[in-house]
Amino acid sequence: MLGLILRRLIQLPVIILVIYTITLTLSWAIPGNPLEKPEGRQPSAEVIEAMKRQYKLDSFPAFYTSYLTSATGLDYLGDTLSGKRAREREQAEAAGVAPPTTYVFNLGPSLQYNDWNVNEIVADALPVSVVLGLTAILIALVIGITAGVIGAVKPNSIADLATLMVALIGISLPSFVVGTLLLLVFAVIFPIFPVGGWGKLSGLVLPATTLSLPFAAYIARLTRMGMIDALTADYIRTARAKGLSEMTVLLKHALKNAFLPVLSYLGPATAYAMTGSFVIEKVFSIPGLGQHFVNGVLNKDLFLIMGVVLIFATMLVLFNLAVDVLYRWVDPRIS
Repeated sequence: MLGLILRRLIQLPVIILVIYTITLTLSWAIPGNPLEKPEGRQPSAEVIEAMKRQYKLDSFPAFYTSYLTSATGLDYLGDTLSGKRAREREQAEAAGVAPPTTYVFNLGPSLQYNDWNVNEIVADALPVSVVLGLTAILIALVIGITAGVIGAVKPNSIADLATLMVALIGISLPSFVVGTLLLLVFAVIFPIFPVGGWGKLSGLVLPATTLSLPFAAYIARLTRMGMIDALTADYIRTARAKGLSEMTVLLKHALKNAFLPVLSYLGPATAYAMTGSFVIEKVFSIPGLGQHFVNGVLNKDLFLIMGVVLIFATMLVLFNLAVDVLYRWVDPRIS
């Protein structure tokens, strides 16, 4: 187990570097200049050139190296070892001002949001996306496992066909369609939940439910197939022969093994639910990280794009590692 964790942690920097290189290359190729906006105050050509030099926006290799060393903490480590951080603190104390805010992993300034840096944006918006994603996964587990068990206990029955049909609809319908329908029914026609916003538990129900449906559909299908295979196994017949109740056989014996495919799916699903809710956040006006990422792409805010991508990529790799560890803990036969 320890060897698996060490191998994955060693692979993590390589994976992140590949993702960083591909994403920055594609983002750099997006047409437009993030410093020239049609709205607001227009800076002069001299100011634009100075800002390009300051942020290394005039050279892809320079920006690639500069941002990589800053975001990975190498700049912070170098400044600490050279004594630059200590000198800055001493100068600030001598001048009677607060020392400058420093980050170990500095994701840079935002070219879109004035007076905000990417670290502050992530710290403010990421918890919102995490809460939304985790709630959606919990809802998906409840719906998916329940539907899968019902379908497996009575295969080809009306209940089984109904759950399969609902699962197919959940997979096929785009999330913005489902979200709009839920808003129309439960926020407009029957004003049970708010139309949008964040801060109250009632404002979490519709977006989390919308986000959970595709995951619930996959979990239902995986649970159903796993349960059908498990219920035909010899150990299930043995458990029934011992006189165990049907509920004990289903939940304690069959579901434990049938849950393994679901567990392997939960890693990327959880990471995607917490980081891929861009459309849901737009539809329900939720101030999560997805909205900032979309705005960053539209405005070619390279610092914001790369910061969000690095956060999301790291989360995805770590969640996959956590699922692999849990997989081997649930079934020690897996090497």
